[in-house]
Amino acid sequence: RQLKELSQKFGEIFEAEIGSEPIKRMLEEIDLEKLKKELEEKLKDKKVKDRKRLIARLGLVKSFIRKNLRPEWMFLTILPVLPPDLRPMVQLDGGRYATSDLNDLYRRVINRNNRLKKLLELNAPEVIIRNEKRLLQEAVDALIDNSARAGKRPVASSQKRPLRSLTDLLRGKRGRFRQNLLGKRVDYSARSVIVVGPELQIDECGLPKKMALELFKPFVIHKLMEQGIVHNIRTANILIQQAPPEVWKALEEVIEGKYVLLNRAPTLHRLSIQAFKPILIEDLCIRIPPLVCGAFNADFDGDQMAVYLPLSDEAQKEARELMIASRNLLKPATGSSIVHLAQDIILGCYYLTLEKEEEKKEKIKVFADENEVIYALETKSIDLHQKIKVKVKGEIRETTAGRVIFNLLLPEDFPFINQVLRKKEMKKLANDLIYRYGMEEASKVFDKIKEVAFEYATLAGYSWGMDDLVIPKEKKNLIKEAEKETQEIWRAYQEGLLSENERREKVIEVWMKVRDKMRELVPQSLNKEG
Repeated sequence: RQLKELSQKFGEIFEAEIGSEPIKRMLEEIDLEKLKKELEEKLKDKKVKDRKRLIARLGLVKSFIRKNLRPEWMFLTILPVLPPDLRPMVQLDGGRYATSDLNDLYRRVINRNNRLKKLLELNAPEVIIRNEKRLLQEAVDALIDNSARAGKRPVASSQKRPLRSLTDLLRGKRGRFRQNLLGKRVDYSARSVIVVGPELQIDECGLPKKMALELFKPFVIHKLMEQGIVHNIRTANILIQQAPPEVWKALEEVIEGKYVLLNRAPTLHRLSIQAFKPILIEDLCIRIPPLVCGAFNADFDGDQMAVYLPLSDEAQKEARELMIASRNLLKPATGSSIVHLAQDIILGCYYLTLEKEEEKKEKIKVFADENEVIYALETKSIDLHQKIKVKVKGEIRETTAGRVIFNLLLPEDFPFINQVLRKKEMKKLANDLIYRYGMEEASKVFDKIKEVAFEYATLAGYSWGMDDLVIPKEKKNLIKEAEKETQEIWRAYQEGLLSENERREKVIEVWMKVRDKMRELVPQSLNKEG
């Protein structure tokens, strides 16, 4: 209607077109130097509206002038065609062909372009020409980006599958950039699933023998030739494939004093890549010490890690002095400990430092030193959690045998810990040890704590059973009272004393109180002794 009104009003001087052609013509008519002066004049006025937009526009115009570009050049009039090697056709059995989706998309563009050419030669009506131009534009759009957008369905194959366009080849994790250009396979690297290695020290990792042999292959070949077992690389490779004892012995000699880098994706901070001494194992999994799980944010539900071998002496020196796990115990962001004293380590330390509540007053046994306590514990004269008195660090303390054992793991000048250790206390202990004795000394203490904690977590035998989860007796009464209150609230609502929102809020409040009360009662019903 508007088009009709304007054409009647302005007659021959009025012209209306659709599509990109009129926009391109308008851009061709722009004088950039003149536009620049106009924008500069407008910006001289301090009260001008949309000042930010005008500044941005002026910057764009200046860029066009400086680079000697024209605005109409932003329109694609000639379509580049991908080389045939990147959109291949493969002959299948039975004379059929499998082809790249791009060939179908290019075919659509060519067919529509040829049809438009013929229609223009035949002087077809404007409506038909306009429709054909629109179809050609859609074919070009699909070739460049065939993703589903608002009001546009992607072009699909005969099997109803959206065709992969040029953008799809570049986009995302499997695109040309991230798959082939940024993420390349490198030599002297490996990858495998991780499992826990509780026997490993903080700066050791378990490396599968087969993996280590492939990683250190050139070094093993050199060692075999040096020892005179083989005389050239070809025979060395054959010997390595056969894997006799001489090869494994050479591998063990080669990895002595070497370090490998372990990385777990996503690499979010510096501690996601650390150096470890490789220990040869028979498994096919990489073993990592439990204490470094916090730094890598690793768990053992199928996580994978990559191994890299630093080759040069300088790289090995850097790995040994800067990247080794025992020298990376602090979070770079906060400076607090990142050592993973958690899970079974906390359970073992908790069990070890637990104090038994005596039902009846018994005479507390007194010991001269820690050795007497351990002897009495081994001869079963005392219990691990029983109250005792012992002379430690120059004074007599009331403690337990378990706490005496735990304190023997700590440096001699560290204050005696005489409390039950939970997660919070373990975190504080880790920070104190690092800041008092430095990372290298602290890492040795952490290894000792880990070993003893695992031992006592096993001896504790803590486990969950259905019988342990007792439903508190008070639950029924709490629910009855809550239901009574909700009925009263409903009655008040029906009488018009409460609005819908007030009724809902009051009902939620009643049940929240029940939930909070149950939260208090459930832990009370659990057996404190486990």
